[in-house]
Amino acid sequence: MTRIFLVDDHTVLRHGLRALFQQEATVQVVGEAEDGEQLLAQLPTTPCDVVLLDLHMPGLDGLATTIRLHAEYPDVRVLVLSMVDNERAIGQALAAGASGYVLKNAGHNEILVGVQTVAAGRRFLCSELGLSMLDKVLVSTPEPPAKPTSGLSAREQEILRLVADGLTTAQIADKLFTSPRTVETHRQNIMEKTGAKNTAALVKTAVSRGWLA
Repeated sequence: MTRIFLVDDHTVLRHGLRALFQQEATVQVVGEAEDGEQLLAQLPTTPCDVVLLDLHMPGLDGLATTIRLHAEYPDVRVLVLSMVDNERAIGQALAAGASGYVLKNAGHNEILVGVQTVAAGRRFLCSELGLSMLDKVLVSTPEPPAKPTSGLSAREQEILRLVADGLTTAQIADKLFTSPRTVETHRQNIMEKTGAKNTAALVKTAVSRGWLA
C-alpha cells in the first residue's frame, strides 16, 4: 500500500485527487495540506511514502518544501503536480530532490502511474513533458553531415592538398621531409585511385567531391 500526502492550496483539486485515489486499492491518501509548512507539521505523526505537491503555493512553496523533504525525510518521494511546464522549473524541482514531475492536465491514469513509479524508487516525467523535451533535443541537434570519403590515405590526402596549392614535387618533398621519389609514388597512387589523367583533372575531381574542404 502506497501512502500519499496531498499538498495544494486548492481544496477542490485535493478533493478530486482524493476521490481518484480512493478508487485504487494499492494507494491510500493519509493527509492533506495547503502548503509546505502544514505538511512538515503533520509528517512526524503522519508517515507517508509519496508527497504529491504543487510548486506555487502561499507560505512555503513547492520548491522550498522539496528541499526540506529531501534533507529531513530522504525516504519520502516527491512527485510534483503543477501547471508550470517550462524546463527551468522542472530542472529546479528535480535538482531539489523531486523524483518526478506531472502536469495537472495529465490523465488520472498517468498521475497514478507517476505515484507508483516514484514510490518504487524510479524517476517519472509525464508523457507530454517527455515528448516536448525530446522534440527540442531533436531540433537543436541536427544530424551532422557525413564526411566525404576519398579512399586516400592520410599521407595521400596531405599530398593532394599540397598539389592543389600549386606546389611542385620538390617543394612537397621539402615540406614533408621526404624524397621527391616518394612524393611521385604517392602522386601516382592518387591518380590511380581517382582515375585522373593529369594534375588539373585531379584537382578538379578533389574540389568537386569536397576532399579539399
